[in-house]
Amino acid sequence: MLALIVGLLILAGGRAVRSQDATGSRFVCNAIPPGAEPGCGYGPTGNRVQSSSPVEDELRNTIIQLRETILQQKETIVSQQGTIKELNSKLARCEAAADESSQGKPRGHGSRRKEYGKNTMGDLPRDPGETIDQLGKTMQSLKGRLENLEHSLRLPSSNISSGGVSALTPLPPELRELLRQRLGALETQLLRKVAELEEEKSQLYNETAAHRQRTESALNSLLERITELEKSNNAFKSPEDFKVSLPLRTNYLYGRIKKSLPEMYAFTVCMWLKSSASPGIGTPFSYGVPGQANEIVLIEWGNNPIELLVNDKVAQLPLSVSDGRWHHICITWTTRDGFWEAYQDGERLGTGDNLAPWHPIKPGGVIILGQEQDIVGGRFDATQAFVGELSQFNMWDRVLRPVDIMGLANCSAYMPGNVVPWIDANVEVFGGASKAALEICEDRAFDS
Repeated sequence: MLALIVGLLILAGGRAVRSQDATGSRFVCNAIPPGAEPGCGYGPTGNRVQSSSPVEDELRNTIIQLRETILQQKETIVSQQGTIKELNSKLARCEAAADESSQGKPRGHGSRRKEYGKNTMGDLPRDPGETIDQLGKTMQSLKGRLENLEHSLRLPSSNISSGGVSALTPLPPELRELLRQRLGALETQLLRKVAELEEEKSQLYNETAAHRQRTESALNSLLERITELEKSNNAFKSPEDFKVSLPLRTNYLYGRIKKSLPEMYAFTVCMWLKSSASPGIGTPFSYGVPGQANEIVLIEWGNNPIELLVNDKVAQLPLSVSDGRWHHICITWTTRDGFWEAYQDGERLGTGDNLAPWHPIKPGGVIILGQEQDIVGGRFDATQAFVGELSQFNMWDRVLRPVDIMGLANCSAYMPGNVVPWIDANVEVFGGASKAALEICEDRAFDS
């Protein structure tokens, strides 16, 4: 009876712990101190009452590790969600800018900067080269961020191997594909922007170079004009107010233009002349180059009409100027179909074509006033010499408009030649030819 009571007290105040031994199962009862938690192997003071098995320790460590891993995953997901939102916002702004550009909005010097959203990828520099470099750096930065995002989203698996090493789970396929598509779209947009900027840079460079060339050409012409005016030490009222007199039909009286011609595909030559020679006024001017003494010639020889020669090809002109009065004549020619025009006193009297078509006027030759050249600069023929007076010999490398020619003929416009201007310092005389002061418009009015 006493043994039964003791057994009941032990069952009521203790706990049974099942253990495994070699012969079978048994129960070990331990007394639980007051205040201790049932089922826990620690007393109220925190001292361990009974040590656990290695299996229990491994499971407990695994639970603690999983709990820490879950907390880290939560923090990582929250952080990467913010990064994804920021990236999506930037991509949306890029797409909006691309849509605005594709809709054909005007792109000026100011509006082009506004197409890039504020705080989208940083302020773009104003220089196109710096913009291309900045876009490339931004591209690389975004690629690096996406790679870091993909790497950091690899989650540790809860599957514990026998060695206790965690395996890595790759990024979910849906998110991976979304990021790849976003990256591809962004790369396409950036490449398109870079191509547009490179094209704009090339166009801007070409326009700037052409403008600089035109400006330099105009400045050079102005400097030459100023230099000639400064060097011109003569008694004429203005450097252009003079005439060249060739009173005899000889082979040694002539004038020479100091400037030569560039290669030209069109020209206009104008002059005032006065002659009463007969038969024929001779050769007012000729231009010869090595290999072609008759590159450009204006001649009236014998009883033939006035002729224009270009590359030794001939066109007859319907002009008549041998009445001993001042006449203004202009000749235009263009290599396109060899088209020519002949003006006398501001009126167009004749046109034609097929005069040395597609032939460029060769550069580096010699312009002679009053003689026809058989070799460059010499071997003159007295029978072809001009007899009379010349003034205002000007030459342009283009075809002048009829209104411009009329203005020159009626003295309402002054327009010196851009290739050969009529300036005292630019004209030399030889063999008895002379230069004298002349105000052509007043002298012509006096003749009339």
